[in-house]
Amino acid sequence: MGRKVSVSPRMTWSEVCCSDRFRGRWVALDNVRYAAGSSAPAEAEVIDADEDLAALCSRMRAADQTSCAILFCDDPVPPTSVRRPLSKLWRRVVQH
Repeated sequence: MGRKVSVSPRMTWSEVCCSDRFRGRWVALDNVRYAAGSSAPAEAEVIDADEDLAALCSRMRAADQTSCAILFCDDPVPPTSVRRPLSKLWRRVVQH
C-alpha cells in the first residue's frame, strides 16, 4: 500500500508534478482551479496522495471527501500553443 500525505498548501499543477513527494502517485485535489478553456488543473490543494489508486479512493470515501479530483501525477506536460507554420501564413499574406 502507498503512503498517505498531509494536506499541502495551494500549488500549481506543474509544482505538484515536479515534486518528488507527489510524482508517480495518484493525487486527490480539492478547490481546483482549471486552466481557461481546458479540463487540466491550473492549481489546487493536494488533500492526499498514494501509489495505489484503490487505497486513495477508499480513504477519500472514508473521510467523506467525495468531490475531489483524482489525477495521476506524472511529468508536467509542456505548454502547447496552436500556431500555423510560418510558410503557410506567409503564403496567405503574399496571395492576398
